[in-house]
Formats: sequence, C-alpha cells, structure tokens
Amino acid sequence: MNQDNQYTDIINMHRPFFGNRKKMSNHDRAAQFAPFAALTGYDDAVNETARLTDSASELDEYEIEQLDRKLFYLKEHISDNIEIEITYFVPDSKKAGGEYKKTNGFVVKIKDFEKELIMSGGEVIPVDKIFDIESKAFETMENIITPESDYESEDDII
Repeated sequence: MNQDNQYTDIINMHRPFFGNRKKMSNHDRAAQFAPFAALTGYDDAVNETARLTDSASELDEYEIEQLDRKLFYLKEHISDNIEIEITYFVPDSKKAGGEYKKTNGFVVKIKDFEKELIMSGGEVIPVDKIFDIESKAFETMENIITPESDYESEDDII
C-alpha cells in the first residue's frame, strides 16, 4: 500500500455524532491532556524546605534580669493598663526554628503557674519565649537595672 493514499478513504469523513451525547467543549478536551502532578505533595515539600525560619536567641543573665523586673513591674501595675510592645519567639510547627512576632496592647493577666501573659488582644504569650518588652512606663522606672547600677565603683568592674 502506498504511503500517500493510506488514509484517503477516511480523511474526508465527518466526525461521528452520537445523538445522546453533547459535543465536548474545547476547554474540557484540553483538560484531558493537561499535565498532572505525578508526585502529589512534592511541590508543597519543596516550598516548605525553601521557607526560611529564624533560630531563637538566647538571652544573657543581664537581659533575663531586666525582663524579670519588667514583668514584676507589669504584675504590680496590671490594673493601670500599661501600653506595651512585646517581642516574642513563636516556634515553627513543621521544622526547626520559628519567627519573632511583635504585639501591642496591655497585659490583662499574668499566669504565674503556667508562666504565660494574657494580652488585651487575646494573645497568650509564654514567658520563656519573650525576647523583649518595651513601654514608655519603663523609661521612668527606677527598678530597671542598667549596667552601671550593678557596680558600687569602677573598681568592681572586671
């Protein structure tokens, strides 16, 4: 059989039509040949691996003592509704690390046993995840320590 006329008998035929079925739209026909995700979840895994997280910073003794004093002050003046900004670390649920978040408001309650702060916006912040607390009220506080106030004289500085 000759290559040129191999399909000449059917080349000019009309497309078959079945009376009980509608003609498929071009969009639906194209969807049949669209690529599919052979590895389901692969793109999500790649995106999760590419997502960056921060590591939690360790506070030194001086910073911990300052935070303790600020928390004590807030606890003593909780009814004053002191406006504060807290920076705290939120661990990532899927991988090592996390992110630092800031929230503004005032402390509604300090739960000593659970070691949590309840903020006016409803946020529950674990005390051990707090990195910093800022407030105008702390600018005038006498009980916040400064590096200079820890020493009696310059001879005590090592």
